[in-house]
Amino acid sequence: MQRKFKISVDGHVYEVVVEEIAGEGLTGAWTGSVATASAAVAAAAAPAPAAPASTAPAAGAGDEVAPLAGTVQSVEVTIGQIVKAGDKIVTVEAMKMKTEVRAKGSGKVASIAVKAGDSVDTGAVLLTLA
Repeated sequence: MQRKFKISVDGHVYEVVVEEIAGEGLTGAWTGSVATASAAVAAAAAPAPAAPASTAPAAGAGDEVAPLAGTVQSVEVTIGQIVKAGDKIVTVEAMKMKTEVRAKGSGKVASIAVKAGDSVDTGAVLLTLA
């Protein structure tokens, strides 16, 4: 037997048809009402929320971060080296395209968090300037 329901989810009205399936190996007992069945159908009909994007830890002052996800091709600086804003510090490859990452600030390279061949996410710390 089929029953038709109108369901409102976040202001959107959906019309659904629910069919009773008796004797097809289902177990359990019906303990709800049409209202709870409607809510269950609405939950199933509603689009699933997008999974949260993977986020890198928050970068601190002096951290230079990856502008995109990819693979580190080369690190152009060494610890202790003085860099100026605009100097090339790392090359990242994504989808066969190389992107030169340039320093946003000036300072002395205090630490390097990546090496050639490492995979990085957008926002991942590449190195820190002091």
